This record gives sequence, structure tokens and C-alpha cells, in this order.
Amino acid sequence: MIKFKVWWSLLTVIALITITACGSSGESASDKGSSDTPAAVGSAEAEAAFAKGKYDPPIEFSSVLMPKKYAHGDTKENNVHDRWMLETLGMKHKDTWYPATDDQYRQKLQLAIASGEKLPDFVTVPTNAVLTNQLIDSGQFIAIDELFEKYASPILKEHAAAHPELWYPFTKDGKKYNMPIMEYTDNDDTLLWLREDWMEKLNLEAPKTIADLENIMDKFKNENPDGLSPDKVFPLAISLKNNTNTWMGQLDWLFGAYGTIEEQWNKDANGNLEYGSVNPGAKQALAKLAEWMEKGYIHADSALWDEGKSAESWTAGKAGILPGANWVPDWPAPDLLKNVPGAKYKAYPVPAGPDGKIGTKWQNSGVNASIMINKDAKHPEAIFLYYNYLLENLANPKAGSPYEYGFAKGYDWDVVDGQPTSDKEKIKDFSNEFPFLTGPARIPDLYMKTLVKLANGEKAETPYEKQIAEFRKPENWYAGKVVMSQIDIRKQNYFTGAATPTMVSKWNLLRQSELETFNKIIYGKLPIDAFDQFVANWKSNGGDQITQEVNDWFKSVSGK
Repeated sequence: MIKFKVWWSLLTVIALITITACGSSGESASDKGSSDTPAAVGSAEAEAAFAKGKYDPPIEFSSVLMPKKYAHGDTKENNVHDRWMLETLGMKHKDTWYPATDDQYRQKLQLAIASGEKLPDFVTVPTNAVLTNQLIDSGQFIAIDELFEKYASPILKEHAAAHPELWYPFTKDGKKYNMPIMEYTDNDDTLLWLREDWMEKLNLEAPKTIADLENIMDKFKNENPDGLSPDKVFPLAISLKNNTNTWMGQLDWLFGAYGTIEEQWNKDANGNLEYGSVNPGAKQALAKLAEWMEKGYIHADSALWDEGKSAESWTAGKAGILPGANWVPDWPAPDLLKNVPGAKYKAYPVPAGPDGKIGTKWQNSGVNASIMINKDAKHPEAIFLYYNYLLENLANPKAGSPYEYGFAKGYDWDVVDGQPTSDKEKIKDFSNEFPFLTGPARIPDLYMKTLVKLANGEKAETPYEKQIAEFRKPENWYAGKVVMSQIDIRKQNYFTGAATPTMVSKWNLLRQSELETFNKIIYGKLPIDAFDQFVANWKSNGGDQITQEVNDWFKSVSGK
């Protein structure tokens, strides 16, 4: 499965009920004496380093690095990344943390915050608003507004200007505290993967509406091209076990057809935030799901299936529709081709509802993590010099550059039989797991733009495009084009802050009620009008107060 996630995105999420957003003491960063304007902004040493592209003489700093797979006898103390960093940028480590696992890092970070232990100069933070607020409130980190304005790469500045919402999780009292680490956008956007061999044999056209999709499901079930009896086919593979606004077997597209996106905070007609699961459109989506369950379009075990399990009915040949992302050709589609000889699959746009409404979730604002800068760092601008170099040289390398084929010859690329290759099966001691301080450098829209270009039949020209053309399947290219053809329907979750005070005490019970009520409606154990009582209870049991707190937060970070 290719989802382009880096190591720190796998860090364990801290339970919202265990910590409040303000830290145990309630003190703000300013109360604890953090500096808002680091002395190094505009210093002669910093100016010289940015002018030359490296520090000379070299500097030392502490950071956090997760040890990776080392090759060619490299070690934590002597490896290709650190040799490159010293030679190219004039930087070396001193007192850097080397946690062995994600959990170990989380625990070490939590302990350091609680005890007041000095943290490294540069601290990688996963996308966790609670943890971000704890670090801000520790008083150990500086606001980065001036550093960002003076030193950030134009690539990062342009993306931040186009997506100001990326700052929301990192903003407090009007100041920005985290340097965003960019990720590919739209890589998890929802589309529908249909059994194309079934579509062809039944002479069916692409579904433009929910009604069209229902007709397809009926044909898949009752006129199955593989000769399966109706009781063996459950056309729509979905997951109802946990979140339904998720990454596979998801239902955001169905709720979107009725004007809402469930399980996230959307903007209403007045620009205020509302919880999508209590929008009236959710009732219509639930009614449709109940109808599909009764008709056998959905497997009765879906409430027991997580995302991966939902895909198994599709790869086993018993379902014809799998909601998923553009990367399904990498996983789990190969299992379908192995299990069902002659099977074909194709990506389709999500359909519109009866009133023409259409929508799905939008994964993020192109940010996968961030880095915070310690107020005691002697060279706070150094992380910008490092990240700028990666963005401008490795994220989209030029032909003829030292990084045309990869980061390091003999590691993630080599010359085999006279030809450069990054095929790990051909390289004797392959390793592309370099412990970059920021993770791999990525330009958010580059991946999807490349897929669209390839899908349009254009030639891969740049080294990056050639890599994508070699390692992504044509079905993947076309899926990227489908995603981008519906880019205007993607709806973002506008609440990216830490748990509000009422969330801390009430959210788990509200979510449990939501999950139980929705599943009972879908399975016909409650009438559809039970939704109305659920909404009333949700509001009176803390939902209204949470909605107010969420909107107060949104106004504080957006200035709107």
C-alpha cells in the first residue's frame, strides 16, 4: 500500500481524554518566558550560511532521528545521511535523540515535558494537536513567524499562502509555533473502484448518480457475470466497525451525496463549523444505507469489518465496488487479480445525490508533521536551511543533478548492467530509509499532477516523472486523473485543534452513541426517525457546547 506516510505519522495518538489542550499548569508559553524573536534572525552567521548554502565552519545542534535500516556498514554515529549533512550543509549532531520506536519517542517526549527536561533544538511533532499544545505550553519553544518569513523556501511559502488552514493546529495567541513538513495532497481522496470486467459484461455505463449506482449494485448481485448466486454477492464493500470517514471502505461519498461529510467539522451556509454527523443530510444517507442493507447490497458482517477487512470481500470476488484511494492498484488490487482470474478493475468518480449534491473528505492541507524550535537553539534558522535544500534539490530533482536517480548511489539507486536503477530487487544492498530530520521532501501537488500528466498520455520528462511512470501502474495514473477531475467536491475538516474542554469529558460518550445509533438504523433495529432523537440528545449532552467551543477555537486561529 502506497500512502506516502513517514515514520512520525505512525506515532501513537494520545487519547484526548487524558490531557487538556492547555497543559496541566494552565500557563501559556509567554508565562514561561519563551522568546518570540530569536536572536539569530538576521544574524551575520545566519546570513552567511544562507548566502553560501552551508555553515562554514560547521555548526552543531540536537534533534530527533528515528534510526533506519543501515547499509554498507553504516551506523547511527557514521552514516550516509550524516556524512552528506556535514559535507553539503555544514551541520552535525550533538546530543541528538535516537528513539528506537515510535512509542519510545512518544514516552520520552511526554516524560521530558512533564519533568521540564531540556528538549532538543529541533523536535519533530506528529499531527497531534494535544501534543503540539503541550509543547507550546512547555515554554521551551519559540514562535517561528519571523524565521519563516525570512528563511522559508518559496516552495513552502507558496503552499502556506494557498492553504492558510495548515497553520490552524500550530497557532496560539496569534503566533505560529511549528514549521510545517509538507506531504502529498489528495493522495487519500475517495473514489470508487468497480469490477470493470463485470461492467463490460453487463454493458453498464459509469454511475453519475446514486440511482445509477443502485442499478449497478442490483445487476452485480442478481445478474452476476461470474455466475455467483445472489446470496454470495454483496456488491458494496464497506467498513462500519469504527470511523466511516476513513481511508478504505469509507462512506464519506454517500453522506456527501446528501450534503454533509460525517465525523468531521464542516462549514455551514453561514461559515460556522458544524459536526457533519448531526446535519439533516446524514439522516438521508442512513436511510439509504438501511435500504441497501435490506436488499443485500452490503454484507451483514460490515459492522465487524475494519478498513482492511472490508477490502477482502472485493479482492475475493464477492463485491464489485470498493471505495478507496488512487493507490488501490498497489494494494489490495493485486490480491483481486490473483484470486479471480480474468478480473479487471477501474476507478470511477463518486456519484451525485438526488439533488445533485456531491462531496467527499479532503485528507489534509498537505502537512504530515511539523518541527518546533527550542528557544535555546543557537542556530534556530538551521532547520530551514536543511529543509529548503531538500525541497529545492531532492523533492523534484533536475536531470543531471547529483540527485537525478536518488539520494545516494549504492543505497537507493545504483548502476546495474550499465543502467542507473532504483529497483530494490536489482540493487545488492538496497536501503532508502534515510533518517532525514524532516522525513522525505515532498511538494504537495506534484504527485497528483504527475499522475494526471501520465494519464493524459504525455511523456515522462523529469527524473521524478520517470520514477512515477516506472513504479506506479497505469490504473493508478488514471485514478489520479479521476481524483483531480473532482477536486472541487473535496471537503476539509476545519477543526484541527486539541480537544476542547467539553470534548475532554463528553466526546467519547457522544461518539459511542453515534456509532451505536447509526449502526442500529443501518441494520433496521431502529427506525430512521431515531436519528432525530439522537441529534437532540447529542446537542443537549454536550454537543451544543462543543460546537460553540469549536467555533471559538476556529475564530481564534483563523481570525474569522
